[in-house]
Amino acid sequence: MSISKKQPTARKRVNKKKQALPLHVSHTRKPDNLTDKEWQTILRRQIAEKETFTIENLDQEPIYSNYRVFSAKSGNTYKVALRSKDNSLNFCSCLDFKTNQLGTCKHIEAVRLFAGKKRGMKKLLDVLPVLSYSSMYVSYTGEQKVKLRIGTEGEKKFKNWSRKYFDRDNTLLPAAYFDIEQLLLEAHKINAQFRCYDDALQLIIKYREKHNRKALLEEKGDQLLKDLVNVSLFPYQQEGILFATRAGRSILADDMGLGKTVQGIAWAMLLQQHLNTHKVLIICPTSLKYQWKTEIEKFTGRSVTVIEGNALTRRALYENDENYFMIVSYHMAGNDWHYINQMNPDAVILDEAQRIKNWKAKISQHIKRIQSPYALILTGTPLENNIEELYSLVQYIDPFQLGSLHHFLRKHQLTDTDTGKVTGYKGLNEIGKQLADIVLRRTKKEVLKQLPGRMDKTLFVPLTPPQQDLHKEYADAVAQLVNKWKRFGFLNEQDRQRMLNYLNLMRMVCDSTYIIDQKTNHQTKLDELFNILDELFLIEDEKVVIFSQWERMTRLIAERLKERGVKFENLHGGVPSKRRESLFENFNNDAQCKVFLSTDAGGVGLNLQAASYLINMDIPWNPAVLEQRIARIYRMGQKKNVSIINLVAQETIEHRMLSVLKFKSAVAAGVLDNGEDCIFLGDDKFKQFMQSVETLTQEISQTITSFDTQEQEEIATQYNKTEKDADDNNMIERLENESLQQPAVKIMTTDDPREETAATIVQHGMNFFTQLINTLSNQDAVEKLTATITETDQTTGQTYLKLPIESKQTVEKALHLLSGLFKAFDK
Repeated sequence: MSISKKQPTARKRVNKKKQALPLHVSHTRKPDNLTDKEWQTILRRQIAEKETFTIENLDQEPIYSNYRVFSAKSGNTYKVALRSKDNSLNFCSCLDFKTNQLGTCKHIEAVRLFAGKKRGMKKLLDVLPVLSYSSMYVSYTGEQKVKLRIGTEGEKKFKNWSRKYFDRDNTLLPAAYFDIEQLLLEAHKINAQFRCYDDALQLIIKYREKHNRKALLEEKGDQLLKDLVNVSLFPYQQEGILFATRAGRSILADDMGLGKTVQGIAWAMLLQQHLNTHKVLIICPTSLKYQWKTEIEKFTGRSVTVIEGNALTRRALYENDENYFMIVSYHMAGNDWHYINQMNPDAVILDEAQRIKNWKAKISQHIKRIQSPYALILTGTPLENNIEELYSLVQYIDPFQLGSLHHFLRKHQLTDTDTGKVTGYKGLNEIGKQLADIVLRRTKKEVLKQLPGRMDKTLFVPLTPPQQDLHKEYADAVAQLVNKWKRFGFLNEQDRQRMLNYLNLMRMVCDSTYIIDQKTNHQTKLDELFNILDELFLIEDEKVVIFSQWERMTRLIAERLKERGVKFENLHGGVPSKRRESLFENFNNDAQCKVFLSTDAGGVGLNLQAASYLINMDIPWNPAVLEQRIARIYRMGQKKNVSIINLVAQETIEHRMLSVLKFKSAVAAGVLDNGEDCIFLGDDKFKQFMQSVETLTQEISQTITSFDTQEQEEIATQYNKTEKDADDNNMIERLENESLQQPAVKIMTTDDPREETAATIVQHGMNFFTQLINTLSNQDAVEKLTATITETDQTTGQTYLKLPIESKQTVEKALHLLSGLFKAFDK
């Protein structure tokens, strides 16, 4: 009998081993004999075995206790509460535990391994803890719920009392969320040891605040939108602001050009006026910090703090600054997340949020540690390459909305059964419905009737440190000439040419150092351009026209378009007139041709109405030239709404031109824009021009700032620093650009500008002939020159030659000189 009794026991043990969960599984493919939950639990146990954790028992209970777990890999510390063997009551403060719906995580598994290694502890795992106190906690299995666990002390009283606030499943009733203060008071009267955990209280507060916002919107509605910003908001923008207010934390995913920035600013103002917020932090790319600052000041009149400087300076700003709006780059915010949390911002706005689309990236993980009651993500491309990007964005807004990443991907990814490679996606409409309360997206086509015919936007981009150095060098040279003019009241022709050269060099370096030396390519505009294009190319049937004054800049753009396989047309001064018509037709009629790239050789005579976007890589000083560019797409018969985007280098000659010289169009007209040459300006007009240049250079010297080391590193890593050599196959453009790169001959100056040496006179002649050759080699330039120096009498129809001269005396001297020459020949 004893043998027969032992045999069944042995068989049971064998069967039990067969059914035991495996010790090791693949992290990419689920074993067929395991459920998803079993597979994911084992994976976390495997990670717990490999990683290094420092574990401290806080309550000194043998097994079921509270623990502090430090992860050497992440550098973070977590709180773990071990309450049950089956993980039904266990808790960890990490995000994975709260979203995976497993009841465990690698930290809980690490604690179980830690406890099980001690002698005799494995037996204690079967001895479940007796919890005397009652508590309110959050159940993270399925939808988050606040639940009641009743302990041994006052058990009967708690069961009777719970019917007032909890359902039969001990889940908190919706009405009880608003009676939480009374609930806690009554519970503590039954037993003073009653506990309401922090996450339960936070969930209750979140529920109440959402209800209060909804009530506020129902009561006041559109009245909340009054006097938020000093600009009229379109109906869809008003809708976006109210949507973000209702959600509290949301994603605004409108198409590019629909005004996400102004909606974000107005939303922040609504929070301050009606929900008593005190601090809004805007996190954006480095290149957009001052763009946001300018927009906020323009729309609200408020002062803005831009977070810059070394770590101590930034920390002081976080702690002491009193401005409502603060702006910081992603790079700095990632480094400073702990200081930001100490500041306790009420709201965070993430602009161009593709910086956190990669959930594995360190900067993404750091940004997601920043805490605030309200948050708004602005992005035109919430789903660009894969659904993991969308998941990463939603994770910051509400980490529980889509559940665990594993379940989300298993539900919506299509994979190859053999290789496991992702082949497609399913159930995308279901995702849209699931996110309807926190994601709002409007396309340009949907709101077309609300939009004006033309929208202009200026985007400020920073210079790289090498660009800054060159820009300052040329600005200093201009300043020296200005001082010389102020001292003597006169600049000779050669100095005027130098002035023209250096001003043009300042403008060139704002685009790229390649325009100047054709070897390096330090720039930011090209990278910002393709950030814009990447977003535009996702919009069906959209086309874009890109203008730059410099052919070498268009050459750089063309190279990148080719690398990306984007079909485009390219017009510049070297393209014969006969070929131009085919370029226009191809762009307007070929659906695959997305970009028309042009210098100002294409500023007139083009009809490019197939495009609804125009991007200016650089701004002409002559407003008429700018309007000529815009007229290529915004003209009579245009059926589309058009957007004009101007890329302007921050704190440079371009930046100052917008405010200092825009009202001096009569002076600036033609100067540096292939029109009237400042060398031939009359004294009065040249004096006005020099006064404008003086104001310009003074403003530049006052506003140019030196980046600290971290800021330089941030710009260097954000933008492409690849240096490329390129052959210059266009001789005409090469001559034109080289004439602006440096003085044509070595310049000799004296303290007295009136002293002219024979060599200097020869140099002047060389300059004149060089410019003349360049002009006569270019058909467009010849046409412009002809229009400049000729005039037709409207009465007789006769055409006359007109030349700008310095004064009447100059003509008299020239005639006397000619008279002397003729007399010499007669003799």
